[in-house]
Amino acid sequence: MRIVVLDDFQEVAATFADWNALDADVEFISRPIVDDDDLVKVLHGAEVVVAMRERTAFTDGRLERLPDLRLLVTTGRVNASIDVEAARSQGIVVCGTESTTSATPELTWGLILSVLRSIPAEDAAVRGGGWQSTVGGDLDGHRLGVVGLGRLGTKVARVGAAFGMEVVAWSQNLDAERADGLGVRAVSKDELFSTADVVSIHYKLSERSRGLVGAAELEAMKPGSILVNTSRAGLVDTDALITVLEAGGIRGAGLDVHDEEPLPVDHRLRSTPRTVLTPHLGYVTEDTYRIFFTQAVEDIAAWISGEPIRVIG
Repeated sequence: MRIVVLDDFQEVAATFADWNALDADVEFISRPIVDDDDLVKVLHGAEVVVAMRERTAFTDGRLERLPDLRLLVTTGRVNASIDVEAARSQGIVVCGTESTTSATPELTWGLILSVLRSIPAEDAAVRGGGWQSTVGGDLDGHRLGVVGLGRLGTKVARVGAAFGMEVVAWSQNLDAERADGLGVRAVSKDELFSTADVVSIHYKLSERSRGLVGAAELEAMKPGSILVNTSRAGLVDTDALITVLEAGGIRGAGLDVHDEEPLPVDHRLRSTPRTVLTPHLGYVTEDTYRIFFTQAVEDIAAWISGEPIRVIG
């Protein structure tokens, strides 16, 4: 049996699980997939594929060109880049794994603090012989606006409260009573963006939510405020954000997710001022990878035995 583990960018997947227990030919691919033809070539003869989150899409058209594929395992509970219905119609079983709910909120606060206190810029300045070149912002007594108060947004809100921040939240279906029980005040979308000192996005991407944060929301933000997105790039109009940042409309932005990943070398964001950019690290932690790959091996073993587990759809 041939098993292919895609998008192992850090070349560490082999170290987080006992792949030898599967008694199969396991290949780890560390480079991004270029296009449809590249994917077909890489997965030729593979009966089992492990996909890392949403790094590589499995559309109906792509699945039709993978006649050998019988099991597709995605890390995480859901994967918007996999056409599960198309896979099922082609006799492909799709399974998932569990994941942590702490890794992304932790990175979120790393980005908030990095932007607010210019940590990357000051680090570079010190290494270059400089000293104290910026004046940072504050959290205590200021307002945190959480867009999406789900599992991750709730964790971010709790940390904000621990910093002494007033926490407000908005989503299209936010239960005000539930928010109040979490010590969070539900507000309108307009109020959140126009009054928050820190805006952190934790929202599910769908056709309805795509472009949720556009020019109007960004232009309404306070001059000294910051925006952090560790959710999905499609939620924010990147061009509008770059325009606001270049014009000095807000203090800065911390972005872990991007419209195209890996981010092209010539992308405008790489030269946009007052930004802290990370390469989609929200889930990239030791504990998360241990869960992802250990359970991926479990999924494969269960499927081989004829009793698949954690089936999606």
